[in-house]
Amino acid sequence: MNNVRVIGAGLAGCEAAWQLAERGINVFLHEMKPEKRTPAHNSDDFAELVCSNSLRSDIIENAVGLLKEEMRRLGSLIMACADACRVAAGGALAVDREVFSKTVTGRITSHPSVTVVHGEVTEIPADMPVIVATGPLTSDKLADSIRKLVGADYLSFYDAAAPIVTAESIDLNHAFFASRYGRGGDDYLNCPMTREEYEAFHRELTGAGQAEIHGFEDENVFEGCMPV
Repeated sequence: MNNVRVIGAGLAGCEAAWQLAERGINVFLHEMKPEKRTPAHNSDDFAELVCSNSLRSDIIENAVGLLKEEMRRLGSLIMACADACRVAAGGALAVDREVFSKTVTGRITSHPSVTVVHGEVTEIPADMPVIVATGPLTSDKLADSIRKLVGADYLSFYDAAAPIVTAESIDLNHAFFASRYGRGGDDYLNCPMTREEYEAFHRELTGAGQAEIHGFEDENVFEGCMPV
């Protein structure tokens, strides 16, 4: 196996391409940006973080922190770039999303064994081994191709949109900075509520408009990542 195609230059695709290339395998990394984007994309760089800039806990006493340490010891590109671009987040590993993406892109595009191929892939190629790493932002045509191959029952979209507010909109006469779970520095902004304020918040939240649900999202919600 001298050549492999990797479809998708997100976190998983870049890591897969890097690990293969480091082992002397020629990689053709396919990325539809900048020719095609989804509404969630804002940048042409690889490994774009379209939701939270946090990669969750970095403490090895729990599973996600231990996984990160194992990845580091295995020469992970994503972990090396994340560590180089990290920002204060207590016990979590959070990154400057723009610097992180540019760093990953630079490492991938400069690797002599990686050839980047821009443009949408609509069918799974059959000319060599393929890793499909397109994730939740898979284009419609490629999703149809995958669905024909494996069946709709094996496709699920687990996601949650974290709410984003501007720092200027927060009244620091009421909010305050503190650590999270007593770990790290005062890296998190806390917005305390009285009982009356919380009940008013609950009423507004439960009565608010909801985003339209599509297809296989209907019964599959990743509750661990829900903002509320």
